[in-house]
Amino acid sequence: MDKSKLRILAAGDIHGDTSQANKLADQAEKENIDLVVLSGDLTYAETSTEGIIGPFIKKHKKVILIPGNHETVATADFLAELYGATNLHGYSIKYKDVGLFGCGGANIGLFQLGEDEIFELIKKGYDRIKSMKNHPSGSLMEKFSNIFPGSDGVRKAVETFKPDILLCSHVHEAEGIEEMIGKTKVINVGKKGKIIEV
Repeated sequence: MDKSKLRILAAGDIHGDTSQANKLADQAEKENIDLVVLSGDLTYAETSTEGIIGPFIKKHKKVILIPGNHETVATADFLAELYGATNLHGYSIKYKDVGLFGCGGANIGLFQLGEDEIFELIKKGYDRIKSMKNHPSGSLMEKFSNIFPGSDGVRKAVETFKPDILLCSHVHEAEGIEEMIGKTKVINVGKKGKIIEV
């Protein structure tokens, strides 16, 4: 294991499953993860907020989260403040010389955003870290669902900002799928999670 690399455990679509949150927290501890990234749909329609972030905090893990389309930004802010986590929605941070920026929500569902708003929120986060290094439309993930279209705003952000990695979830059937869009690796981390070294 390269100690200079940032080890991330990324997961999404937990939907209030406290058993899965505990499994992921145990994995984060066992695998010596530096950072946990929770990529939305932490709750099920704003319910079941308890026991989702706490297991990671008990294992002394730094948590970054974004809301999905099952929770509002206010709920994500509440959870972040309650547990000392960071809500990355329209925001950015630097950790071990790696810049992270993001946008939560989706272009469909309970708490949806418009495509322009998605792009502007991603741009806002990117602008804060541009000196450093949801699934997009036209991606392989989009082909797994007739219900959830890919986001033109995310696609535009990938093509404009060219991040090294894009972490997403939301399309459960595409969990674990990885693909390249230009030089950006797009990973649907899903409920089981994925360990990434950067």
